[in-house]
Amino acid sequence: MLTATLLLLGVVLLAMCLLELHVTRLPMSPAIVYLGVGWVAGWMVQAKVATPPTAPERADMLVVITEIAVLISLFTVGLQLRVPWTFKGWRVAAMLASATMVATIALATLAGVWLMPGLGWAGALLLAGILAPTDPVLASEVQIRSRIDRDAGRVALTAEGGLNDGTALPVVMLALGLLGIGQLGDHGLHWLWYDLLWPIAGGALLGWAFGRGLGKLIHRLLRQGHGLGWDELLYLGIITVAYGLSRLTETSSFLFVFAAALGLFKRTPQAAASLARAGVGPDELSDRLLAFGHRCGRLVEVVMVLLLGFAMPWVHWRGEPLVYAGLLLVVIRPLSVLLTLPTLPKTQRRIVAWFGIRGVGSLFYLALVLDSGLPADMATTLVNATLPAIALSVLLHGVSATPLMAMYRRRRVLQERERRRLERRARATS
Repeated sequence: MLTATLLLLGVVLLAMCLLELHVTRLPMSPAIVYLGVGWVAGWMVQAKVATPPTAPERADMLVVITEIAVLISLFTVGLQLRVPWTFKGWRVAAMLASATMVATIALATLAGVWLMPGLGWAGALLLAGILAPTDPVLASEVQIRSRIDRDAGRVALTAEGGLNDGTALPVVMLALGLLGIGQLGDHGLHWLWYDLLWPIAGGALLGWAFGRGLGKLIHRLLRQGHGLGWDELLYLGIITVAYGLSRLTETSSFLFVFAAALGLFKRTPQAAASLARAGVGPDELSDRLLAFGHRCGRLVEVVMVLLLGFAMPWVHWRGEPLVYAGLLLVVIRPLSVLLTLPTLPKTQRRIVAWFGIRGVGSLFYLALVLDSGLPADMATTLVNATLPAIALSVLLHGVSATPLMAMYRRRRVLQERERRRLERRARATS
């Protein structure tokens, strides 16, 4: 059975590579293919297993695997974003990672209590926190397309995927504390500082400082003629050091790595001019790192979605979790965006409202809570609610991404033409 499973997975990976031209023309994302293949492989293994597992036996290993996957993806996302540090540039992303996420969690908690009353309020809050972050791995088709891409919808979705993997952790820790597993402290003060304020603020600030400091050192070496040709060592080394520093300072590893990537190639005009005088392409190294990051991102997507599909045969399919997943993706996410971002232009708001893709971040938080010592019945309920929600997101968003983004691009082109036409008319009449 192991041989057959390996052959199946290997054939699919080779086919995805050799038939890339045809695969990219399909009206669905590659993640759907990986999900289906993983599902078949899991079904083949399940047929030979006499007693299927009721809960993951090595949740600690899953925590490590999924955390590494998220860190690699967040670093790539951070390298892509070259949005100016202005209120206008980051307002929508900040709102999505804070107010929109809080609204989503509140509505999802109510839905969880209604559909799965056995969870209770704390358990429903925990499920909502697990499914709160949007995914930086599976959202590549709706993210920014280049360094100079300033489309508001794409920038918002890209930055949201980088931010809310870190801002969801306090909610998960709060729910664990309410269940008596985590530590809240007197009046919640321990949670307020050690799980909310310091991890978020400290991770963002220290990560940015680390990225800026390392970036200045890299620029100095480039001006001195150092080629810095080992891109993969630099890429993985930065992530590893940033992760280690986040653990040392007890800050959010996700925000630390994301902020470090944002600050790494942040240059002043003086620094850019100095690099130009030295004959160094100002974006050459960042482009090489980003290209390596995209390759790592593809590997992360393959591994994580295959693992998700592999686990699906062991899910106990019931109506309530499926209804919950549908409500989360089709009703709760769009409603939360509409409530918290009423001033965002209609075209961008619709795209942002729909593409709240759930994925690897939720797998990490699920593994984290399973490793925390939850009662077996609650752990099973969370698995049976989380995995179908992620799978449904892969299917719905994977099928809709290509046609909706093509329609979105056409509409944006027409809007830009109309804006320029009105500007020319205004200048002609003035």
